[in-house]
Amino acid sequence: MLICRFAVGEDIWFGAVDGLDDDDQVTDESIVAPIEGHPFVDIRPEGSVMKLADVRLLAPVIPSKIVCVGKNYREHAAEMDSEAPDEPLLFLKPSTAVIGSGDPIDLPWQSEQVEHEGELAVVIGRMCKDIPIDRVDEVVFGYTCANDVTARDLQKSDGQWARAKGFDTFCPLGPWIQTELSPADADLTVRVNGEQRQHGGIDAMVHDVPAVVSYVSSCMTLLPGDVILTGTPEGVGPLTDGDLVSVGISGIGTLTNPVRSAAP
Repeated sequence: MLICRFAVGEDIWFGAVDGLDDDDQVTDESIVAPIEGHPFVDIRPEGSVMKLADVRLLAPVIPSKIVCVGKNYREHAAEMDSEAPDEPLLFLKPSTAVIGSGDPIDLPWQSEQVEHEGELAVVIGRMCKDIPIDRVDEVVFGYTCANDVTARDLQKSDGQWARAKGFDTFCPLGPWIQTELSPADADLTVRVNGEQRQHGGIDAMVHDVPAVVSYVSSCMTLLPGDVILTGTPEGVGPLTDGDLVSVGISGIGTLTNPVRSAAP
């Protein structure tokens, strides 16, 4: 099932998406059925149906925290002149970095080298701590596309990653949550202005989804709606004013964001 979060005027709803084409793209027949309450609790259709083209998609979830895994693909670690770590390398992004599909990524004046990093994002559905690997499926609500936007020059100059990863708009999520994905069977593709920049199978992760979720939960309590970004394949590259960047994951859909310069 595809679960989105959307706005109609000033009203915000969760909804179930249907009618996509075989490539998980929106068509004239695509619809959304509003859900009463919160889908993490109970998915109960409200009773009406709207055309997806007539609503404004929002980030599918606003997490209490975004936990990210660095260097989780060997080829990406190599392009960063590094090696993949033996254990997941964790860092955090603030919830204020979250935007939805269609929202602009703002290039901060402090950086001259902002780059895209397309990633699979895991959405947690239940509070958990110290979850065993073989029970991770019990706490995962679903999966969505993410872009771990990074100010690469600041990442290098600061010596730690909080500022480089934490600017407002630096965590696009969406366009919706797929609750029935098998991550190991999915492929990820990033395009900038239609040109392919990144492509790889999710199964190339050094630490797979169950290992990552279990490891993160051994460090901190995960709450419903929390998001874990699982790393990016090779091919990260620059974003400039006027670009259009998309992160597509087979079985989910495509997260697309325009890029613009932010005024100081």
